[in-house]
Amino acid sequence: MGGLRKERSGLDSHRISPSPVVHVRGLCEAVVEADLIDALEKFGSICYVMMMPFKRQALVEFTAAESADRCVSCGAKEPVYIAGQQAYFNYSTSKRITRPTNADNPNSGNKVLLLSIQNPLYPITTDVLYTVCNPIGSVLRIVIFKRNGIQAMVEFESVQCAQKAKAALNGADIYAGCCTLKIEYARPTRLNVIKNDNESWDYTKPYLVRRDRGKGRQRQAILGEHPSSYSDNGYGSPCPLLPLPGNSRYKLSSADVPDMVSYPLPQSSSSYSAHAPSSVAMVSGLHSSKMNCTRIFNLFCLYGNIEKVKFMKSVPGTALVEMGDEYAVDRAITHLNSIKVFGKRLNVCVSKQHAVIPSQVFELEDGSSSYKDFAMTRNNRFSSAGQASKNIIQPPSAVLHYYNVPPFVTYSLIFWQLCTEHDVPGFVKFKMFDAKPSSKTISGLLEFDSKTEAVEVLTVLNHYQIRIPNGSNPYTLKLCFSTSSHL
Repeated sequence: MGGLRKERSGLDSHRISPSPVVHVRGLCEAVVEADLIDALEKFGSICYVMMMPFKRQALVEFTAAESADRCVSCGAKEPVYIAGQQAYFNYSTSKRITRPTNADNPNSGNKVLLLSIQNPLYPITTDVLYTVCNPIGSVLRIVIFKRNGIQAMVEFESVQCAQKAKAALNGADIYAGCCTLKIEYARPTRLNVIKNDNESWDYTKPYLVRRDRGKGRQRQAILGEHPSSYSDNGYGSPCPLLPLPGNSRYKLSSADVPDMVSYPLPQSSSSYSAHAPSSVAMVSGLHSSKMNCTRIFNLFCLYGNIEKVKFMKSVPGTALVEMGDEYAVDRAITHLNSIKVFGKRLNVCVSKQHAVIPSQVFELEDGSSSYKDFAMTRNNRFSSAGQASKNIIQPPSAVLHYYNVPPFVTYSLIFWQLCTEHDVPGFVKFKMFDAKPSSKTISGLLEFDSKTEAVEVLTVLNHYQIRIPNGSNPYTLKLCFSTSSHL
């Protein structure tokens, strides 16, 4: 059935009417915008590129429809390689790539880039972004802010510098496997910076107030060793930054990369910043009868330790979630903001509160308490460096990875029973991993019809206690989002 569906979708894709925009699939992980331009500009002038790094896809808009025709036709007849890997082409259903600004093309004169950092496992500071961007084009100002995850605006000395940086860095990882850059042109044409610190910096005004290095609060990334040997005095060698493809036209030499310095976490300093870093997330859009403290824990624990959860009596459908540190909050915002849970869209942002206080405790609609302390629970998954390193930080997907299931149960039956009993969607495909005869637990994958269904199942069934006949202790079912998109 799945194969037939794929065949039909393949046939349908060929019926898409010609467009100047080409959809590119099959890209390797290391590909950046410059690689696409290198490989495809032989078909004609390219006016815009949109990278989709986590999907290994991109949209390429040619100036003329004839250029797109040549690209699609050539790709169907003979292999076209991008960064050493064969890519596949088809017309996009869009006739034009939507720009985040009013500009029609990169030649409009904007020298400010908007950087969205996807999967930000490690701290993103002005020093990090300066080290990444300045070797490619002279950077004047940087502002980092947190709206939908971690974003930044970088103002370059010229439009040409901004164009060069966008081509070289769009789609690249700052650190291997994480902190992936998605870059567009920003709306503002100039940035206003009033203080030089971790979240904003004006490199033309070194005299702006800065806190003394080495004082104040300093937190290490929770996922064990930082990829660039993070220490109290700095990030150490910046070598792991941006492992650009070997064939990239923009290479960083050791002489180009300045020493990186770490400063204490700053106060809010820019009109683009929501507020100072906090280890508390505010979550709104919660279903009044189907969400409680435990279910919030089940979902948010995938991105960092949970200390406390409290529903706000004065704001129905809203809760405060105190996490292990501000980087856990950043990860939660990146992956959970705007997802749908029980028909309602979550809004996750940084709270102005720096701790959750158990005041005004009341009873939720399901009879549970509006406040719960999770600091001592064994279900937190980031309590040690070794434990944290086993977690794969993954955005929500339609496939759940399950583990810690007893090896002598009928797996498909128990999962069907659990889904039915808890009124959540059932899975459409099931896979069990081979285990050693001596293994005490089993793991595998469950595929659902949609990402939303998988999110709801994880929210309800994560940490469910599986009791077995004559067993002394129950097994705690563990769920997380899989790296697989389908089985």
